[in-house]
Amino acid sequence: MTGILILAHGSRQSETENTLQKIIEMVKEELKSGLNTNLIEYAFLQFSANNLETGLKKLVDRGVTEIKVIPYFLFAGIHILEDIPAEIDEFLKEYPNVKISFGQTLGADKRLAQIVVDRIKEMSGDAKCCS
Repeated sequence: MTGILILAHGSRQSETENTLQKIIEMVKEELKSGLNTNLIEYAFLQFSANNLETGLKKLVDRGVTEIKVIPYFLFAGIHILEDIPAEIDEFLKEYPNVKISFGQTLGADKRLAQIVVDRIKEMSGDAKCCS
């Protein structure tokens, strides 16, 4: 059985968790016709008890044997290149029968550019912007 773990950086600001929960609900809504959305979890790399290990364990406890970790990160920095793979390797020492694959960052994607364009348009006429 396959599960999905969406992993964000995390923040000391509690609103971060609320924002990611909203994103997860949107993802589940988009995937509801083709995937068991009960097997989608989220976690944070830092600043949360709901960390990477906890998120992985939640899925394993539901019988998941294959986990796709999707980083909700823009860029492939040190966390993506070193920290997260090291944590996954540590987890796999305890759960050697679980297969974990690690996806790509959000990166340079035209859909993200469109969001930036939308934010610019939202601010047009706003005295705080671009004066």
